[in-house]
Amino acid sequence: MKAFLMYRDRNFELRRGLPWNTEALTQDLELNTLFAAMAGGDPFVFEVARTAVLSAVANDVDTVLYRQQVLKDALKNPSVVRELYRIATDAVEQEKKVLGYGFLRDYPSGVLHRSVDLLKLLTGTLERLRKVADEHSGKFESPGFTALFRMVHDELTDAYLATVREHLRELEFREGVLLSAELGQGNRGTHYVLRRPARKRQGWLARILSRKPPAYTFRLPERDESGARALSELRDRGIILVARVAAQSADHVRDFFLMLRTELDFYVGCLNLYDRLVQKGEPTCFPQLAPAGACKLSFRGLYDVCLTLSTDRPVVGNDFNLDSKNLVIITGANQGGKSVFLRSVGLAQLMMQSGMFAPAEEFSASICDGLFTHYRREEDATMKSGKLDEELRRMSDIVDHMTPHAMGLLNESFAATNEREGSEIARQVVSALVEKGIRVLFVTHLYEFARGVYEEGWPTAAFLRAERQGDGTRTFKLREAEPLPTSYGVDLYHQIFGTAEPHLDLAQVALPSQLVRGQVEQRF
Repeated sequence: MKAFLMYRDRNFELRRGLPWNTEALTQDLELNTLFAAMAGGDPFVFEVARTAVLSAVANDVDTVLYRQQVLKDALKNPSVVRELYRIATDAVEQEKKVLGYGFLRDYPSGVLHRSVDLLKLLTGTLERLRKVADEHSGKFESPGFTALFRMVHDELTDAYLATVREHLRELEFREGVLLSAELGQGNRGTHYVLRRPARKRQGWLARILSRKPPAYTFRLPERDESGARALSELRDRGIILVARVAAQSADHVRDFFLMLRTELDFYVGCLNLYDRLVQKGEPTCFPQLAPAGACKLSFRGLYDVCLTLSTDRPVVGNDFNLDSKNLVIITGANQGGKSVFLRSVGLAQLMMQSGMFAPAEEFSASICDGLFTHYRREEDATMKSGKLDEELRRMSDIVDHMTPHAMGLLNESFAATNEREGSEIARQVVSALVEKGIRVLFVTHLYEFARGVYEEGWPTAAFLRAERQGDGTRTFKLREAEPLPTSYGVDLYHQIFGTAEPHLDLAQVALPSQLVRGQVEQRF
């Protein structure tokens, strides 16, 4: 039995291998904020969301579209999906109610009793699942939910459920256990077989007055512990095969509900996130996909979903058509929204490829075969290597794992050395990646690198710049524009030190070191 909600023909594997750069992606894109919003306090939803989003970067358009259809159904019927999730969760929790057999769990009798008790509880849960399918299956259109409900209708018929309950009553052996055996070597019992008792259709009076078949009977004295133990062992030999089958059946049903809950975890997480975004008035959309290599990337109102989840203020979105552009260089004012924009693209790409909606009014992109981030890190506290050494080692690891049609997000890379050397390193790395068919989005203050690419007129390069108004105000919007030789660090200086010169022509001046010293001396 399969749930059919994450894949068309196989189950979702929660413990499948995550990408090697999971830690970097989680840190650079602040993914734990996204997972926490999806989880809503449920650790199981958190773990499934984490696995689904991080392992979703693969060249599989069909699976993405399949999940989109399932999610659309979930958004139209949230109460039904949450009820299915409660049923699956209750079924998984049933096992805790039948764990009180202590040492008996090691014996066939204990295994059988535990399995029968668990199957009784799970049968009731199967009936609840069948009832939901009967009442609500007509509201769902996606291939995933249609396959799930069809399987429930076909497998969990009234006749089947009645048969299960009858078998469970028989396995309680209320009238004792009927066994057959043969005498083996040394008169030891062998070939023990559990027999089904003959059906008793007579009334109670007829059964009392009727002649009994001949039989040999013996009774144990009340305190014959050895005899009782021998009978118990004899009984266990007879029921051991049945106990194993019952245990396998209980595990099979429990595993189905565990898989159903796991796959529903993802869609419940999407519902939780959707509710949060709707409450904030943020738009969402289902992305338009293109196959890997199509070099598609365009959007309207794209925003950083993790930023909006972390603040009460409105978040600014951006609109661009970057189709056919496999290099996007982003420059401009400090604290102008460059890093936020870069993160918004990475988050939207991951969400799209896991089958989720995108945080935008419109979003269209081609599948990428792997998402990689190279962000600036803090200084090595152990002082075993310099910052440039550390940056180059990380970039070397990334290059070793990249394949054509991957996407790389670079944020202030190679800024740990001087302008000339950093620009040359950036140029060589970026040109090699682009030549291999890898899309690169690069936030940088390396003016020599950015200007050089701009002046050479790379046909597949786009240049974005963070807006800054004449009085130094940041709009946090990006627009297509050529690189400038300043990132307006003086703006930050005036803001932090409280100076009153915001109207300097910052493109033409540098920050005098004596001015900084003077302000520091005044404040300290």
